[in-house]
Amino acid sequence: MIKFQKINQNNYTYIDGANLYNGINDAGWTLDYARFRVWLTEKYGVKKAYIFIGLIPKYNKLYTYLQESGFTLMLKFPILVFNVQY
Repeated sequence: MIKFQKINQNNYTYIDGANLYNGINDAGWTLDYARFRVWLTEKYGVKKAYIFIGLIPKYNKLYTYLQESGFTLMLKFPILVFNVQY
């Protein structure tokens, strides 16, 4: 007989968008964010999924896609450093 553990349906997740992207990219994979969001809900009962990500205008389509996939975006202006000499 298989026993199923009831998932707490009030879980939240906080995701660092840059680390998630770089980790997936370094592994040579691509991530379907919409399916990832479904997996978070099905596997862990995640009610809200926040992605912290830098606000760069050329990625507006990505931001729309993430929101349509069920993520709440926490946007921050990136700090740009020019002419840095080490």
